[in-house]
Amino acid sequence: MSNNFLQSKKNYMSWPVIALLDFVTIISFENIFYPFQNQGLSVVVSWIFLLFAYVIPYELIVSQLSLTFDNQSGGLASWVRRGGNDTLGYWTSWMYWIQSVPYIVDVSNSVIVSFSWMILGNNTLGDKMSTFEFGLLTFAIILIFILLENAIKNSLEILSLIGGGAMFVMSMLFVLLAGYALMHGTRIATQPFNWGAFMPNFSLKYFSTTGLLIFAMSGAELAAPYIVQMRDPKHEFPKAMWLLALMTAFLTIFGTLSLAVFFDANAIPHDFKMNGPYYAFSMLGAELGLGKLLMYIFAVVQAIFMMAQLAVLLDASSRVFAGDVADRFMPSWLTKKNKKGLPVNSYLMTTGLSLFLLLLTGTLPNINTIYNWLLNINGIVSPYKTCWVFFAFLAIRWRDKEFHSDYIFIRNRKLALTVGGWCFLFTFVCATLGFIPQDADFGTKSFDHQLIMNFITVFVLFGVGFLLPHLRKRELNDNE
Repeated sequence: MSNNFLQSKKNYMSWPVIALLDFVTIISFENIFYPFQNQGLSVVVSWIFLLFAYVIPYELIVSQLSLTFDNQSGGLASWVRRGGNDTLGYWTSWMYWIQSVPYIVDVSNSVIVSFSWMILGNNTLGDKMSTFEFGLLTFAIILIFILLENAIKNSLEILSLIGGGAMFVMSMLFVLLAGYALMHGTRIATQPFNWGAFMPNFSLKYFSTTGLLIFAMSGAELAAPYIVQMRDPKHEFPKAMWLLALMTAFLTIFGTLSLAVFFDANAIPHDFKMNGPYYAFSMLGAELGLGKLLMYIFAVVQAIFMMAQLAVLLDASSRVFAGDVADRFMPSWLTKKNKKGLPVNSYLMTTGLSLFLLLLTGTLPNINTIYNWLLNINGIVSPYKTCWVFFAFLAIRWRDKEFHSDYIFIRNRKLALTVGGWCFLFTFVCATLGFIPQDADFGTKSFDHQLIMNFITVFVLFGVGFLLPHLRKRELNDNE
């Protein structure tokens, strides 16, 4: 009897495992550094506010959508297409794909930075490499991974789980060891460390940086495909989302407090976003008498994780257009596959748009500025993509009687629409305010330069989405 029971359980994934898989895909240790640099200790209040007013509703909204469309393999695009129409489904697919392009370039940059710390053991990469060489190496890494995609994709997906799990352990280890160091005489670097230091300064700059917090915490919908592998999705998937919210809260809140132990929030290093995690483990190792050992371990984990993520991102971004959406809106040459089933022209478009971004970054003065600018672009395009989650929720709750779900987030329809509308509006406003450059002072040439780059980037990335259906329409007319 027990053997049969164990045998039946083999086919199912438990909700804690799904929560962990989603967690390591959504947020990593480095995601707490740039909000700390942008908002200082007040970001703790921002994290807490977002947890209750945004993250928990967002993840429970994903629970309802996932259980409403549990037989759909298209994820977010299927939710929007079923709740809206095929055109909106196409735009969701396009924005989901296009928002990954800046992230692909950003991840490639992170690979170079991690290897530089393994080889050099310090932050002197910017002194040893020009922006042109940095961009060329980034492009080379993207090309290499595209060429090797078919051969090593499966192994790197496994490595992404290994690297992601190791990254989760390293993040938790940092928080715990920071607490240990604090209890054994380490002085808190951020002073004053009082209630006043945690109070946000509600300025335009404050709100313009909130899009990066959304970028750091969004992505719960990535767990939707795992619903079919759960024994009791109605009860287990919401549990996974609650656990995901708790793990995210732990890392963001306690991780930020741990950073305050080692870094003065009032005097953050200018390259904190790029090199902060390595500084953190170097300082922690020094406090514990381990030298740079923890830093080197983190650099290896970061390199494995980022390379695996890059391979998976390239594959996912180049395969996203499939089925009816691809056939109706995309030119046939773009979805054409080779003998191995790879959409080679889609890979070429990914490469071309990555090159476009790298050419833009070549106009920036140094590697640190490039790294920060790409990060900020993610804080614009990623939240715009997340808006579609709330659009889909509003669509199904507006037409409640047409959609059945085993789980309902907020049974009162008017209250559900209010919460969904708040999440949509908040996300859209934060994404739009993200156009304001965050690492340059207003009125300077650098500010104007980055502002123009932001508009050009979003115009080109989203603009191609308008062009492709037009090309497809001409193609269909020519074939008649």
